[in-house]
Amino acid sequence: MAIAGELPPPPMAMLMDIRLTQIEKGKATFTGTPQEFHYNPLGTVHGGYGATLLASATGCAVHSTLDPGDIYTTLEFKINFMRALTHETGIVQGIGTVISATRTTAVAEGRIVDGEGKLYAFATTTCVIRRAQ
Repeated sequence: MAIAGELPPPPMAMLMDIRLTQIEKGKATFTGTPQEFHYNPLGTVHGGYGATLLASATGCAVHSTLDPGDIYTTLEFKINFMRALTHETGIVQGIGTVISATRTTAVAEGRIVDGEGKLYAFATTTCVIRRAQ
């Protein structure tokens, strides 16, 4: 529904200019193009852009495994930056994949890659799950 445009994107996605482009059980992909308005004072894309891309991808990957009425929240998030993003990088994907999910927690990993598959950042997250039933 969100990918088809039947639901509006969340305000954060609009602000950061990222969008959900693929979803399946245990996996979510967000796509964006780093722009100059994402730059920090050093002349590269601010780390918050990559963190937002990966937190969105890993969180939605976890969300995709939940039943209706179940909720989750991020308990821990860690990111490693491998190389800088710039407006010349082009389109990037934040790909989140669930590694483990139990009744109360889920762990997911995420990667930011460019169109050639070059790795820009890697993240892990642990989410707390609250089941409706």
